Amino acid sequence: MNSNDRITRSMLTVGQLNRAVSELLNEEFGLVWVRAEISSFTLSAPGHGYLVLKDGSASVKGVIFRGRLQTAGFNPTAGDQVEVQARVSLYEPRGDYQLQIEVMRRAGRGALYEQFLALKVKLQSEGLFDSEVKRKIPLQPKVIGVITSPQAAALHDVLTALERRAPHVSIVIYPSLVQGKEAPIAIRRALAQANARQEVDVLLLVRGGGSLEDLWSFNDELLARDIAASVIPTIVGVGHETDFSIADFVADLRAPTPTAAAELACQPLAVLVSKVEVASRALHQAQTRLLERRALRLDQASRRLISPAQRLKHRAESMVWLIKRLNNQAPDIKRLQVKCTQANSALHNQIEKILTCKKHRFDIAQSKLLSFDPTAVLDRGYAIVTNAQGKALQQANQTQSGQDLTIRLAKGQLRARVLP
Repeated sequence: MNSNDRITRSMLTVGQLNRAVSELLNEEFGLVWVRAEISSFTLSAPGHGYLVLKDGSASVKGVIFRGRLQTAGFNPTAGDQVEVQARVSLYEPRGDYQLQIEVMRRAGRGALYEQFLALKVKLQSEGLFDSEVKRKIPLQPKVIGVITSPQAAALHDVLTALERRAPHVSIVIYPSLVQGKEAPIAIRRALAQANARQEVDVLLLVRGGGSLEDLWSFNDELLARDIAASVIPTIVGVGHETDFSIADFVADLRAPTPTAAAELACQPLAVLVSKVEVASRALHQAQTRLLERRALRLDQASRRLISPAQRLKHRAESMVWLIKRLNNQAPDIKRLQVKCTQANSALHNQIEKILTCKKHRFDIAQSKLLSFDPTAVLDRGYAIVTNAQGKALQQANQTQSGQDLTIRLAKGQLRARVLP
């Protein structure tokens, strides 16, 4: 009996049924490619996309999680023709059948899109997209460089936006092709020229909208590496808001359109004027407060000022008072001399007493020490006999026949040998 037979013959709960159907869908389909039109698309707060895919006769719900959506390279909208690689799944709590999308690309762009994804993954793995390597865009550039075609509508849009937004900023144009096989080389040459001259504070690389093929120059690997290595901060504004290129990812800042790139490159003159006015008012207020504090200190200091005559009078009075105080505190020399003489005499007497006492104690100790001196008895005719090791002998049985001995007298010593 196979699993299908067990399912059909047993009594199932709704949850068990949905789980079984989900397992069957996973086992039967795995990953599939589906071509369809996006009927509706909703982006959730966490960044996940929920959409409905349809063709002429049917529709199906789908979900693409944020990480997968970010690799799509465009922002899906209703009406887009897409090709998706997805897993057929069942949302068991409601029993809804849906597609869990792993890959999404615009329909009809399979080969180019695959190249785009492969290069994107390669450069991303090397860290060229990391925010840590991005250069900061200067808030108030003095000179802005623009890399684009002189005939492109994007140049007109950028110049118009900058003229309106920041007429005080100078502009340097680096002409370049922005479409065709020679475009990547031309853009790289213009980028190198700008970095060599070092005459601009920020670079705008811009081009208007077009098909994937039209914008393919901005997916060149060598160009991407040059943009990442540029010393001058770069803003890339290529195509429309839904268009993404490799140049967008490696640039220090991506702009959805050329006009937006110009707007992101500098602050409006009105904002700068407003900041200057705010700073000027703050400076004026700070100066006013400082002057008020200084004037207050001057008033306080002026009240403490006295004339030179008064200062001299006060100084003289202070000197008289100090002299009187010094005289009152002066020592009585004669009385101190008498005390010193008395103290010296008392000290001398005390020293004599101490010396006499110490001498007496020394004589007693010396007498005791002499009484214990073993050599003192030698003067009375006694002798000290020692063996070869210098040990004093007290009994005859401590010797042996033929043993050499030393006999110490009061004056001198003798060498002896024990006879048998």
